[in-house]
Amino acid sequence: MKILPQVYQTCFQSQLSAAQCLTLEILIWLFQAHKQVRIERLAALFPQPIKFESRRRRLQRFLIVSQVSLPVLWFPLIKYILRTRFTKKSSQLIVAIDRTQWRDKNLFVVSVIWEKRAIPIYWKLLDKRGSSNLAEQKALLIPVLRLLKGYYVIVVGDREFRSVRLANWLDEQGVFFALRQKKSTYVQQQGQDYQRLDSLGLAPGMKMFFTGVNLTKQKGFCPLNLAAYWKRKYRGTRLDEGWYILTNLGSLSSALKAYQARSGIEAMFKDCKTGGYNLEGCHACESRLMSLVLIIAIAYTCALLSGKKIKNIGLQKYISRLKELGRTQRRHSSFWVGLYGYIWVAGMEFLSDLVNKFWQLTPNKLPYFQRGLRAMELLQSSF
Repeated sequence: MKILPQVYQTCFQSQLSAAQCLTLEILIWLFQAHKQVRIERLAALFPQPIKFESRRRRLQRFLIVSQVSLPVLWFPLIKYILRTRFTKKSSQLIVAIDRTQWRDKNLFVVSVIWEKRAIPIYWKLLDKRGSSNLAEQKALLIPVLRLLKGYYVIVVGDREFRSVRLANWLDEQGVFFALRQKKSTYVQQQGQDYQRLDSLGLAPGMKMFFTGVNLTKQKGFCPLNLAAYWKRKYRGTRLDEGWYILTNLGSLSSALKAYQARSGIEAMFKDCKTGGYNLEGCHACESRLMSLVLIIAIAYTCALLSGKKIKNIGLQKYISRLKELGRTQRRHSSFWVGLYGYIWVAGMEFLSDLVNKFWQLTPNKLPYFQRGLRAMELLQSSF
């Protein structure tokens, strides 16, 4: 069974030795099949006829190899994904910035939103707990903006990134942004005194858009726009408060559309943590953890791209439910369709003898089995 797309294999073969390529490919297979990234668990599952301790040490050595790094393995792949999925100038790239924290780990990630999920571009571990500061935000964004030069970029962030200094810096770089503000922030409209955002009169179901507002009394910051929105009560649920979004976009609709896409990075974090690869269970040191996050990113994008291809060729019905009572949207994202498709094909190959017995027990179902096998052949081409 093919585990990696050809472009991934070509990239890895040009940078890694044959043994390292095989180790990486097996690790990705284990990630997809078992959804675990703990080194102890991976060593227990690693298919090599040597002692457990030898398998564990081998994985530990592999995870600190200098070639297993963002510049060597990841940047060529992310450039390929951007080139094939987005068009410069005409494509709008929603770039979401956010952190995820567990125990003493604090991972800061920049990603691009695609298919209601986030594709990670660049990340680093902060050597502290809690929110990032302006210097750390710039340090993470500068290489990403350099990588995305020529694209129509909109940076979106939650209230951690409400700093008017960050907004002013992005504006100076020629980058659009939509940054959510705290309701206690003070704002000044033209010809008026400063007032708190929560005193603007925003209520459920309302939208507002202000141009040329100031969010600080300090000089040197240019006036920006403010979009405000409070979603109305829907199906018995209501948001506790509205959105106040600082932006340099020219309309309310464009600001809201950009910020709404930010939920894709939260979905990605869930896929990579307890909802998917169980990153939170990893106790590796910083260097090995960064390598594991890199391999997760490779596995994650493989599943995401495969799931999109499965949907495009109309084979999702073999992988997951298409509709569910009471839901207006499809239940499974492209990531889960790709991951489930991979596991289904792997299970069919591993248990082929038992599958053949099914055919013998129910010969009247043979035409359905044959159509399913044809679907499986098409699925394998999507991996």
